[in-house]
Amino acid sequence: MKGFYPDPSVCRVGEDYYLVNSSFSYFPGVPVFHSRDLAHWEQVGNILERPGQIRLEGGEISRGIFAPVLRWHNGIFYMITTNIDQGGNFIMTSKTPEGPWSNPYYLENEAEGIDPSLFFDDDGTCYYVGTRPNKAGVKYNGDWEIWIQELDVEKMQLVGESRKIWKGAMNHAVWPEGPHLYKTGGYYYLIHAEGGTGMEHSITAARSRSLKDNFEGCPANPIFTHRHLGRNYPVTCAGHGDLFDDGKGNWYMVMLATRMCKGCSSMGRETFLAKVEWEEGWPVINPGIGKLEDRVELPGEACRFPKEETEDDIIHFHRDDLEPSLISIYGRDETMYSLKEHPGCLRLFANKAHPGEKKRFSYIGVRQKGYRFEASTGMEFNPDTEGAGAGFLLYQNHENYLKAEVRKEKQERYFYVIQNIKGEETILSREPIENEMTEIIVRAEEQNAAVFTQVNGRRKQAVSNIDLRPYTTEYAGGFVGCTMGVFASSYGKEEKDYADFSWISVINH
Repeated sequence: MKGFYPDPSVCRVGEDYYLVNSSFSYFPGVPVFHSRDLAHWEQVGNILERPGQIRLEGGEISRGIFAPVLRWHNGIFYMITTNIDQGGNFIMTSKTPEGPWSNPYYLENEAEGIDPSLFFDDDGTCYYVGTRPNKAGVKYNGDWEIWIQELDVEKMQLVGESRKIWKGAMNHAVWPEGPHLYKTGGYYYLIHAEGGTGMEHSITAARSRSLKDNFEGCPANPIFTHRHLGRNYPVTCAGHGDLFDDGKGNWYMVMLATRMCKGCSSMGRETFLAKVEWEEGWPVINPGIGKLEDRVELPGEACRFPKEETEDDIIHFHRDDLEPSLISIYGRDETMYSLKEHPGCLRLFANKAHPGEKKRFSYIGVRQKGYRFEASTGMEFNPDTEGAGAGFLLYQNHENYLKAEVRKEKQERYFYVIQNIKGEETILSREPIENEMTEIIVRAEEQNAAVFTQVNGRRKQAVSNIDLRPYTTEYAGGFVGCTMGVFASSYGKEEKDYADFSWISVINH
């Protein structure tokens, strides 16, 4: 899954596979994808999609929703995840992956830590598996442990006593997290991440005959990592795996990893697929290869969808609702946008908040999926408010973003290209623009970009040689990748202006 889709979890129901990912402070949250062949995927919805369903506003963009896990049992889908700053661990349920999903059932004051997972045993007993600070006392940063406790899924409450089952495979292991339990071949298997989600990320395994006994580590731990390939390898940070089978004897694992460009990652952590075989009772990931491959050969026939995930995003606004792939920051509702005011266009209202604030502002975009792309939007914007602006935004976080916008100044309209790096604003270009209909184009080539306008069919370059590395994880920090799309803001003035956008297009080359 290209673009910032980290912490993947897969659930198979019959011949259908469903996948979810972390969404952090973006809304709608926890995207849901469907596949029948593991190669072609369609987004069927988002689990967190109703205004007021989740609280996200005010935190860093890399806070919010961490590491969802999707499971199915007796006709019900269960999703469990963490709202890291506002509520903690919670569960949601639905009879179908498309929803509607229930409101969150928070396990407040019961389930400490993060990265919860669910495991349904053969007798139907459900167990909560999570990671938490070392109960014996944290001796160093990342000194955590993996624990288990029974969960009553009728009352959505933990019952009985919690028990530590694993401390990590390595000596002085840091950040044992993302735990998943499975049962096969008479063993309970624990697959989890270790080493942190950066360059030292890895996947380790342990097993036990009983959930009441101690777990033993795999002699080959870590069973998968890219840490030994070095920082210049094109794919790094591999880890956080979820194991599953196809019901026909074939086993696989999804995991996150990061594609690098010039030593930096703009897409954050993406979803990758690997084959798994069993040797002497232990899973071996991509045997004989030991690293992620560019291609994975899959059995069976291809199963495509009319509208499936591709490298490109070409979105027009002729529907009654927004495409499920379109995301905003912290949330969105009818005060932000309309699809009815100007049929065929997305109308964004220029609310007071702007991209540099930890507030919900008028923004709708898509995930960046490549390092060579041409992104564009066509808009009509004729504001009354002095200083109001609207246009195109490449967003990493509230301190690091690039915007190309039309602004109203002293009854004139100007086109600006502005970079924000560590909260410091620099104007790269400013020029008058007359026509109310404007096309904005951003062309990127491996961490270097140029911005153009096109009015009445005439394209004009506004600025070139923009360094995009400040909008990467390595420069900006955090866990997310870039998104890009359209925005509007009155920059603190009373809200009465709007911009109409005809499309959002990102073509990867």
